[in-house]
Order: sequence, then structure tokens, then C-alpha cells
Amino acid sequence: MRIAQALGLGLGAAGAMSLGTALWAQEAPISSIDWLSDSLATPVVAVAPSNEPPVSSSAGIETVTVTPLGAPSPDGIGLIGRREAGFPGNIWGSSELDRLRRLIAELPVEPMPAQQDLIRLLLLTELDPPIGAGPEGLLFQARIDALLARGAVDEAAEMLKRTGSKAPAIFQRSFDVALLQGHEDAGCQQLRATPGISPSYSTRIFCLARTGEWQTAALTLDTAKALGHLSDEEDALLARFLDPELADGAEPLPAPERPSPLVYRMLEAIGEPAPTTRLPLAFAHADLRDTAGWKARIGAAERLARVGSLLPEKLMEIWSEQKPAASGGVWDRVDVMQRLDFALEEGNADAVARHLPTAWTQAESAHLELAFANLFGPRLEQADLSGESAVLAWRIGLLTEAYERLALTETAPTGTMDTFLAALARGLPEDTTAPDSLAEAITEGFTTTEVPESLARPAGEGRIGEAILLSMDVLENGAEGDLDDVTNAIAFLRSVRLEDVARRYALQLMLLDRRG
Repeated sequence: MRIAQALGLGLGAAGAMSLGTALWAQEAPISSIDWLSDSLATPVVAVAPSNEPPVSSSAGIETVTVTPLGAPSPDGIGLIGRREAGFPGNIWGSSELDRLRRLIAELPVEPMPAQQDLIRLLLLTELDPPIGAGPEGLLFQARIDALLARGAVDEAAEMLKRTGSKAPAIFQRSFDVALLQGHEDAGCQQLRATPGISPSYSTRIFCLARTGEWQTAALTLDTAKALGHLSDEEDALLARFLDPELADGAEPLPAPERPSPLVYRMLEAIGEPAPTTRLPLAFAHADLRDTAGWKARIGAAERLARVGSLLPEKLMEIWSEQKPAASGGVWDRVDVMQRLDFALEEGNADAVARHLPTAWTQAESAHLELAFANLFGPRLEQADLSGESAVLAWRIGLLTEAYERLALTETAPTGTMDTFLAALARGLPEDTTAPDSLAEAITEGFTTTEVPESLARPAGEGRIGEAILLSMDVLENGAEGDLDDVTNAIAFLRSVRLEDVARRYALQLMLLDRRG
């Protein structure tokens, strides 16, 4: 009984665990991700201390955290001020909390860039908590999960730092984010420093080993096995993690389909890392480290840049690390990006005109048009280009924040398509002739006052945030070629004063091919 008592497990713990499970289920998050670490044990009530000395004070399960009634909710926490975002403070109005959580969990991960920017703005802005928000931060958890689904690990980490919450589900996310960032030691230190948090056996063993307490970690593993609290897979992984010699000459462990950050880090530690290309975007950050091969770094950088979770400058930095030693696929893209970058640096207009079409085609094939535009658009504007290369450079510039200014320049192209694009960038597509059916649908969106009832009703009742979340399906359908929803999406965005989003969305529909 000595080990059981030291771990906080007594004969009466089973009943307490049943109660803890029931309490935990009430706060279970509606999540868009299914790979969070099971880093915390089911909360249990601590048994009375024994007269026998504990085996290790660091391995015990502590008491359940009790949050005082009236404690502030973290649901309003954000990184962007509401004025900067342009949202009203009470954007949620009378929306039901669970409905908001569900809508956030269902947000598309790789939508059109303008739509993605709107999603991020909504997730990161400091807003009034919705009705029913409590100290457990259920909406905050949904926002963190949505950020992680997009690979926005650094933003999620900063949001979590600002909570000061000890709610188990929020701590769980903090621990996982620390693992995803490669800050395992900091995560384990936070675990030790947080009263009332009860780590799972796997987490305890991992953190004990990270702090050099190998003997205690091994004892905890034996105890967990004896009590039947580990699966065969967990047992095998933890055993190899604690004793790497067990892996010598042994077959690699079966690769898990959806490893948690904790499992991923332990697999990495025993020399059996899971390829991040088949894992959720948040894991791609592991391949940005200098220890990863260059091709893996490029792949991770492109995946994250595609969804706006990596600065374009960082992508260019990784593209430029070496000279490609091969051709085909990603190497052709890296080669032409380096050549275009060098040509712009040298001010060689002929070389820029020669490389620009190929570089743009490569950006299109990888859906990196926005990253490309932000990288090269301002520099292309300064290049002395003419003819088709000048038209392409101008169109690329329309994908940047300078779209309206470029539309007003005297050197703007004057063809039928470009005249429409210029009018669209000014928010007045009706001032010129629409060149095709898509342009006609866009023009109707800018001129109609009719908004679908499914969006107009919540917006009219002050549930603007809910209406924006509901509009995501309409924006997605429009991007996939539904012309009625192109009109509906633009009309709705303008009705809630998201004019910039409406224009950028429309320009992207015209300039990017996301159909099918």
C-alpha cells in the first residue's frame, strides 16, 4: 500500500474517481481537434495522509482545483484590441455559448485567405465574454483549439499566458502548446508549480525523466502498470523512453495515427519520430528547427505559410538557406524563388520579367499566392517592368494591402479584366463591365441590399459574431464556384461593415483558383 498512498490512491479513490469523471464531463470541450494529450488525471479527492513517508512528493495526485464563484472568465481574452479589429465589444450578443463553441469547432482550416484572416481576427480579438461564460473558459478553449488546428501555436501560447487560469482543460492546452513549441522543461516546471493539477501517469513519468528523476520515473511506471492504468502501447513507449537500450535491435513501435504532443515528443526522444506531413498543422513547427533536414523545413514552412501561420519573410529565409542540389518538385520552386529574389535585389528588370511568370506559377501550384504577394509585391512595384510582366506584377499587388492604391495608379492596366479589377479594388465594380459570370455575381454582391435570412436575422438581433461564423459556409461555397453564394457572401460582409474583407475576398475570387 505504500506506493498507492504515496501516489494519492487509497481504497476510497474509486468512488472519488467516478465523481471526478462526472464533474469532468460537464466541462468537456467541443473541440475541432482530437489529438490533445491526456496529460491530466481524472480529478480525485485526496485521501488522508499516511503516517508512512511518501516515496516521492513529486509523483502524487493532488486535490481537485476549486474555482471561486464569480471568478472572471478567460473567454474575453485576446491579443488584438477591439478598436483595432473594428468589432463591437459585445459581438456575441445573446448567442448561446454552446452554439458558438460548435460553430468555431466547425470552421474550415484552409479557406480563402481573406476568410482565413477574418477567422483569425475573430479568434484573437479581445471581446466581451458571451452570456453564460464562466471561469472554465469554454469559448476560450474553443478559440485555442481553432488556433492550434491552423498551426498558430505561438498565438495560442500567448493567449494562454494571459489567462492566469488554473482550469484543468486550459492547463492541458498550455502543456501541449509547450510541447509543440519544444519547451518541454517549461511545461513540466509549470506542472509542478500549479497547485491542484493532477498529471496523468504518462505526463508524470515524462516530466520526472526530463528533470533527471529516473528512479522515481521508473517506480511510477511500475506502479501504473501494476494498477492497470496504462495501455500496452503506452507501456511500451514509456519503457523505451526511460531505457533507450530496450530499443536496440527491436522493431520500431507501431506508428500512431493521431499522436498527442506528448506521444510525439517521446517518439522523437527514442529516435522514432512521426513524420509531420501526415499530422495536424501544429506539429509542423517541429520541422522548423535547425535539427530537421532542409526539405522537411521547406515543407513545414510552406504548409504553415499557406494558412497564414508563418510570416512570409520566414518562408523566404528557409527557401534561401542553400542552393538546390536537385531538380523537380519543391526544388524547382526553391530555385526560381531564389532567382527572382536575387534579380529584384540586383534591380535587373530583364531577369525579373524572365523569372516572374514561372515563380508565380510555382506559388499557385502550392497555394502560396498570398505569401508570394506579400513577399514580392512591394518590390515588384518598384521594378521597371513593362508588357505582360508589368500586368502580372500589378495583379499580384492587388492581393496585398495596397490593392486600393494600386487601382488608382496612372500605370494601372486598361484591359477589360484589369479595368474591372481596378473598379473592384475601389469597391465600385458596377462602374465598369463585368468580364464573366463570376464578376457579375461579385458586382451583384456590391449592389444588392438583400442578405440571406439565415445571416440577416442573427446580425439584426445583435448576434454579429454568430452571423460571421455562420457566413463561413457561404464564403466557402462561393469560393468553390457557387455564384449565388458569391453574391450572398459579399452582400453579408458589407452589411456588417467588413468592407475590406469583402473587397479582398472578391479580388481573391477573381485572381486565385480555389474551385473544385
